[in-house]
Amino acid sequence: MDNHYFSGTGSLSRFILRRDRIRMPIWIFSFVFATVVIAVAFIGLYENAQERQTIAATMENPAMTAMVGPGYGLDNYTAGAMMAHQMLLMTAVVVGLMSVLLVIRHTRTDEEEGRIEMVRSLPVGRLANVTATLAVLFLINIVLAVLTGIGLYALNIESMDLEGSFLYGAALGATGMVFASMTAVFAQLSHNARSALGLSIGFLLAAYIIRGIGDVGNGFLSWFSPLGWIVRSEVYVNNLWWPILLTVGAAVALGGLAMYLNSIRDLGAGFLPARAGKVHASRFLQGPFGLAFRLQRTGFIAWAIGMYVLGASYGSVMGDMESFFADVEIMKDLLVPMEGFSLVEQFVPTLMAVMTIIGTIPVLMAILKLKGEEKNGRIEHVLGRAVSRNRLLGSYLLISIMASFVMLSLAGLGLGTVADAMMEEGFDVAMAFQAALAYLPAVWVMIGLTVLLIGWLPKFTGFIWLYLTFSFFVIYLGSLFQLPEWVEKGTPFGYVSAIPLEGFDWLQAALLTGVAAVLIVAGFIGYNKRDIGN
Repeated sequence: MDNHYFSGTGSLSRFILRRDRIRMPIWIFSFVFATVVIAVAFIGLYENAQERQTIAATMENPAMTAMVGPGYGLDNYTAGAMMAHQMLLMTAVVVGLMSVLLVIRHTRTDEEEGRIEMVRSLPVGRLANVTATLAVLFLINIVLAVLTGIGLYALNIESMDLEGSFLYGAALGATGMVFASMTAVFAQLSHNARSALGLSIGFLLAAYIIRGIGDVGNGFLSWFSPLGWIVRSEVYVNNLWWPILLTVGAAVALGGLAMYLNSIRDLGAGFLPARAGKVHASRFLQGPFGLAFRLQRTGFIAWAIGMYVLGASYGSVMGDMESFFADVEIMKDLLVPMEGFSLVEQFVPTLMAVMTIIGTIPVLMAILKLKGEEKNGRIEHVLGRAVSRNRLLGSYLLISIMASFVMLSLAGLGLGTVADAMMEEGFDVAMAFQAALAYLPAVWVMIGLTVLLIGWLPKFTGFIWLYLTFSFFVIYLGSLFQLPEWVEKGTPFGYVSAIPLEGFDWLQAALLTGVAAVLIVAGFIGYNKRDIGN
């Protein structure tokens, strides 16, 4: 390929770094800081080998394998092996999400908003932008890998040697690279940023689900997922580098494919066909609610299917968990069944909490779509009609509330129906459904916070994703790290009844719903007062 295709790549790379000079360091610092803090916390929680071996026994059950990946070194569960087993995969997923968001921002979003056309009018090569984006993302992930490795090794923990620490960082960096390249491919296939983002996050979710199913089974399916590759590096146990090289190789190949597709694609077009719309809009589409739903329909359906599949994937291991608890003697001593509840049912709140955090992502995306439309200058056209601001914001709010019910319901039904089919003694589907819906008031509080930000501080709507990440940390690791109760209560998810282990607390749910209502009303007041576009 001629060199003129890449003219200006260096300048565009520096421009991207300039644009994200705050955003990128925050991402990197957050990952490195969280990784180091968690490693230190593990040492404080399990001070000797006996305590670590006890927790290792609980990690061998199929549900934990589906959630965090297969355990390596469980027979000698050192601090390093424990850190890699319980945290590497989950951190890699978030690193992958970071890469997805940054690539979409600098490729399809810039193209959709007309910035790429302006750049291409200058003496810049056809492939300069996508090449610069991937180069910057690869650089960011390399820096993340190096700093993570240095940070872990600097802790001077006995089982965390130099090679294993840098392998841990390399696994995170390689994950970010492969998802960055895959997102660049989807940016060429899709005809707009919304579709590209939906495909990219869908691929990330599918990679996690496929890996989970494969890890619980014979491991074959795990080879079809990049996340399945990186957990097989056996960090701090055998320190295998070939899975990292495989992942980086795949990233380079996918990056090359993205460049090729970009070189033959018309600006503003995509390879996936966009279905022609109707000549005349239906009555449903002529209102703000219908328009808002139509803009998000494809993503809504894809996420709904993904949530059911995620629930079903966890439900499919319930039968194996039942056998595991029956066969492993130490589990009978560690997890004494609560009166009226099986050992399997004790894992339902944990699984439901993780699925709820994931299910909150499309819910928040639904309401934040309004902010995206405003940023792109399309809201003025709607408000120029006989449409009030309350009606417009209310339409997106209603879609978000609908999404919360649909996503959580499908996750609970997926878990319950498949578990009922897999377990010999059956499984209470209604209980799983109730456990999912118990989280609705907490999700509504997250919606309320988002509406408040849109109404009063639209430039800081990204804060809601940081808060969701904090909530995931507290819910997923709170009991493990024995965090104080006030930290757990710092997120609305900390006020949810752990069904079936607890009865549904109507007062607590009512208070959460009331808080959500107050936040929403405050957001509406702010949205009516502020200038649109500012």
